[in-house]
Amino acid sequence: MHFSSLRGRSSSRPQSAAATARRTATALSAAAVALTLTLTGCTRVDTTSPSEARDAAGSHGAGKFGSVDCRKAKCIALTFDAGPSPDSGRLLDILKEKKVHATFFLLGKKHIERYPETVERMAAEGHEVASHTWDHKILTDLGPDGIREELRRPADAIERLTGRRPTLVRPPQGRTNDTVQGIAREMGLSEVLWSVTAKDFATNDSALITQRVLDQARRDGIILLHDLVPAAGSPGYRGTVPAVPGIIDELERRGFTFVTVPQLLAPAVPVPGAVYRP
Repeated sequence: MHFSSLRGRSSSRPQSAAATARRTATALSAAAVALTLTLTGCTRVDTTSPSEARDAAGSHGAGKFGSVDCRKAKCIALTFDAGPSPDSGRLLDILKEKKVHATFFLLGKKHIERYPETVERMAAEGHEVASHTWDHKILTDLGPDGIREELRRPADAIERLTGRRPTLVRPPQGRTNDTVQGIAREMGLSEVLWSVTAKDFATNDSALITQRVLDQARRDGIILLHDLVPAAGSPGYRGTVPAVPGIIDELERRGFTFVTVPQLLAPAVPVPGAVYRP
């Protein structure tokens, strides 16, 4: 894919503030598009928003609602990547106390295989248990067989522990392309991206994590946080779980209802091969 560079044009006439603002907006829009394409492996990917999914389902969708109908309520989905971890129990305790259901995108290697009881607890307490691949390999860097292996192994493990095969996957770094989508479709998986990130991988400051989430929160949003205990020397992750109670309390004060990703899409049912992004 070819990207044209932005070029400034010289002029002997002074530029108006409006013209400057238009140029700035154009540059920012181009930068946002470039960032999106970078995150998805430089491939333009068609995504579906929760509202588009709900509209397409009409009144005949089979998707199950949570405590509210997100066609009418101000919903937001709280999601956690890369667990389970030694901190998952504390996180689940918080969610249980707050009566909030989340969506967990789990890693297989050193996570599902190390904390099987935590996976069982997540499912038993009403959370959506989904896949984040087996070993966090970038799917767009793999061939078809490698992609299938990264998707199959965690799905098998989750089904064995919970009795239910996952229908959702979050590709590492949000990178996907036509090949990944096709294999996800073949394996009955929908991809889920996000609209809110606290970049908790780069900070341990719980107040900063909280503020970043609150600043970006919008109706139908999908919040990305991590359920991960960092390796020694890691610059982030330690502040995430302590930030969760304040995030929940303030967003509920603002009128949001927390739902799982499937509940956010209801009455639509996640479509295998589709990529969902607010």
